[in-house]
This record gives sequence, structure tokens and C-alpha cells, in this order.
Amino acid sequence: MTNLLTKIFIGKNKDPRDPKVRGKYAALGSFTGIILNVLLFAGKLTMGLIARSVAIIADAFNNISDAGSSVVTLIGFRLANKPVDKEHPLGHGRLEYVTGFIVDMLIILVGFELLTSSIDKIIHPQLPTVGTITLIVLGAAILVKVWLFFFYRKIAKTINSTALKAAAFDSLSDCIATTLVLVSSIVAKIWGYRIDGYAGILVAAFILFTGVKAAKETIDLLLGSTPDPEFIQEIYTFTKGYPLVIGIHDVMVHDYGPGRQIVSFHAEVDSEADINIAHEEVDRMERDMHETFGCIVTIHLDPLVMNDPLVNELHALAAAAAKEIDPTFTIHDFRMTMGETNVNLIFDLLIPADCKMETEEAEHLVCDKICQQKPNCFCVIRVERPFV
Repeated sequence: MTNLLTKIFIGKNKDPRDPKVRGKYAALGSFTGIILNVLLFAGKLTMGLIARSVAIIADAFNNISDAGSSVVTLIGFRLANKPVDKEHPLGHGRLEYVTGFIVDMLIILVGFELLTSSIDKIIHPQLPTVGTITLIVLGAAILVKVWLFFFYRKIAKTINSTALKAAAFDSLSDCIATTLVLVSSIVAKIWGYRIDGYAGILVAAFILFTGVKAAKETIDLLLGSTPDPEFIQEIYTFTKGYPLVIGIHDVMVHDYGPGRQIVSFHAEVDSEADINIAHEEVDRMERDMHETFGCIVTIHLDPLVMNDPLVNELHALAAAAAKEIDPTFTIHDFRMTMGETNVNLIFDLLIPADCKMETEEAEHLVCDKICQQKPNCFCVIRVERPFV
């Protein structure tokens, strides 16, 4: 079914990097979610009122909140695709995250409302009258939500959409919630136990959990979170295809919304290489990465001394000293200058973001380790934490 809908509404051009195509995918996902959730709301609300079941009614309003979320998500996609302007030279991509946060707040609000009504149902219990048609509607709703989970997940993966990925997992939590409602309805029908309010509390708990989790992920995106490790690995692998580039470091990824990433890093080249040829290769790498990954790329050229025995010896000494302090420590941008009495070692020390050691302590420990073996060395160390 997903492939059929994609074939009908997306057309022949299915390149997700094309903003128009990405917009079509988003519209397909949003409109499908709106239609199905409105139908589920109508069916569940009717059955809930007939059966006088707060759990079914709560589940119905969960579906209408999902439909509202799809509307807001669709608006977010439209606003995010607005072209750049004078006030927003990097586009409006983060509006997709802002509207996603609004959706998260609506989900949390619905969860609190349903929690309140379920508690009231426990205090003032009333046995629901559940018919066979009600059970059939709930069973069908579970199947629809299972399909929506796989549908959202596929589109989210295709266009790398955080909003649709959240919608996929929301659909999965809805399956669990509706299953609980179905179980409580069966228990009421067969054994006559009043667990309707308790089932409503569990449904509300799932909704609240989903909303809080999604809100945290959206806030992380707005604040600036760690980029996808697979994407970073792809960058490292991609740069290996350029013979003059020995290695890269100081990789940074700025996220201004889906499809709007700015990547920068330092590319190490042999200091004896022709600067014009090296610069030409780096320029070509920037163009190739933009074409491959669809992001803006800025590369800084770093000359690296390769054929000086003393530089290589002291470079290896500094790298080993860093590893002795902590196996996760690495160095880059190593340079050496000769003074009248001392050898100046200048380099950057990279320590993990979650390292408990203070930067000053790490600097002093590495410097002392080097000076124990080479007393005439003076270290100028800049300690950094990674951005990826």
C-alpha cells in the first residue's frame, strides 16, 4: 500500500534531496495521518459514548490529537520550505522543529486531560456496556495504527524527517494504548470487572510518555545535538577518496533544519605539496560533498610535516603521552619550532565530551608526561572537546 501511494502521489522524480519532492512526501504522510486518525476518532468516539467507556473515549481523543499533530506538521513543512530572505540567510528549516515542539505540547496536554478524566472514572466507577461491534472497531484500529507505524517510518527514513519519525513511534504507542482499551473492554464484557478507569490511566501514561520523549528530542534539535554518527562516518570515508588528503579533524555539523546542514573540518595535507594543487583538490572535495550529501561544506587546509625525522619523533611522543594519560585522548595540528634552548611543541589535545577531567588538568598531565622524557621540550597545548 505504501509503495502504491508513493507511486500515485510522488511521481517519477523520487529524489528526497529535491525540496519539492520532500514536500510531496511530507504532504502524503501528513494527509494520510489526518484522514485515518479522523476516521478512527469518529469510530472510537461513537463506540465509547454508546458503551459509556472513558478508556475508549480517551483513546478516541488521542487519535484526534494525532490528526491535529499531522496538521501542524504539514504547516511546519510548508513554512520550513520558504526560500531564504534577508533576515534568514540560512532558510527557515528549523520551523519544522518549532512546529514539532508545538505538537509535542499538544500531546502532553491531551495526556493530562485524559489522566484527570480517568481518575474521576475510578472515583465514580460505572460498568461500560461493550458490544461486539465495539470490539471489532478497536481491533481494526490496532491494525490501522500498525500500518501507520510502518508507513510513517518508511517516509521518515526516505526524507530524514524527525517529525514523521516521531509520528511513527506515536502510532506504535497508540497500538499499545488501544490494545489496553480492548483488553479492558473484553474484561468488562465477559467478567463484568470495572477496570475502565485504570485502562484510561495507562492510556494517558503512554500519551504523556510519548509527548515528553518527543519534546526532549525536539528541544535537543533546537539547542544543537550531536549529529548522526553514520553521517560523520560517511564524511570520513568520503575524504579517503582524495589522494592528497592525509586525514581530517575538527569536524563540525551545523543543523539548520532537514536538508540544511553546514559541514566544516580541517583537511591535513603534506606541507611539501604544491599549495595550489592542494587547494584545488580541497575545492573539488567541497563541491563533491555538496553534490553527494546536499550540505554546504567549508574545508580548512592544514599543512602537515611528513618527512622531518625529529618532527615525526616528537609527534609520536606527544601522541603516546596523550594516550598514556587516557586512551581516548588524541592530538592534531602538531607543529614544532626551535628556540635557543627549548623545542616548542604546539598542538591541539582532543578529549571526549563526557571526560570528567578538567581541561587544565589534562593539559598539565600531558605536558608533564612529555617533559619527563624530553626536558628541553616546552608544550603549548590547546585542549578541545569534539563537536561530533
